[in-house]
Amino acid sequence: MSKLPPILQQLCFPVIGSPLFIISNPKLIIAQCTSGVIGSMPALNARPTTQLDDWLAEITEALAAWNRAYPNQPAAPFAINQIVHKSNARLDQDLELCAKYKVPVIITSLGAREEVNHVVHGWGGVVLHDVINNRFAHKAIEKGADGLIAVAAGAGGHAGIKSPFALIAEIRDWFDGPLALSGAIATGGAILAAQAMGADFAYIGSAFIATEEARAADAYKQMLVDSTSDDIVYSNLFTGVHGNYLAPSIRAAGLDPDHLPESDPSKMSFDENAKKAWKDIWGSGQGIGAIKAVVTAAELVARLKREYQQARERLGL
Repeated sequence: MSKLPPILQQLCFPVIGSPLFIISNPKLIIAQCTSGVIGSMPALNARPTTQLDDWLAEITEALAAWNRAYPNQPAAPFAINQIVHKSNARLDQDLELCAKYKVPVIITSLGAREEVNHVVHGWGGVVLHDVINNRFAHKAIEKGADGLIAVAAGAGGHAGIKSPFALIAEIRDWFDGPLALSGAIATGGAILAAQAMGADFAYIGSAFIATEEARAADAYKQMLVDSTSDDIVYSNLFTGVHGNYLAPSIRAAGLDPDHLPESDPSKMSFDENAKKAWKDIWGSGQGIGAIKAVVTAAELVARLKREYQQARERLGL
């Protein structure tokens, strides 16, 4: 049994909605949390910085109102993703706003920084750091992260190349804290499988893009419905970090997905140029074969819960 901080012990369904660059917004987060899963978004989705203040106020007020109206079905906590790489000039300002609203969970990406973890712990927040291998996992915990998100092969957006079986086993060999698994998880059975491997939570992104609340183009959502894992391309061209993307969107942008050049990782950036790139080149994980229609976030979570229970029953659990 993992050692979970109190805020994560309260979660009734073991799912974290991953932060979707550009796409996640307060409407989606609120729908996720009121459906019983942790909703999240990158702080950088709020542009300009002052919009983050408005969005955090909207989220906290909406979830508080839900909890007053439905005390027996409290909303799950929400999370904000902070890119802690040196290219993020907004980090300090965004952390100040997260402190103002005492954001329950902070997801850190692209570098583990002890001083960031210290700031979050100062307001009582929990830090989950995403990693693609065991070496980075050790570094994150050594620098004070509370938990880990193992980003395995098949995850959408920035993804690793390790099998989830290998990655979870290596981390669990020494770490007994909060652990989420990311990588092609889009069914209730996959959620149960993540737990069977040793993860506490499934980390799901692509399936939530194809929801009515997500701030994604209708064509993007439909492409997810129409595509399968055969349509996923792994490349570092677009941000300097390897990730998984939809081949049809690459073709639509005038590029050949089968012959993409390598990018210089030192030029990694999340400025407006990166934002424009992600508007045209659409990220996706390999689990999209399970996406059959664009639905509400509540309907998606209901499907996952139903499939999860069915999987448990098949195993006699």
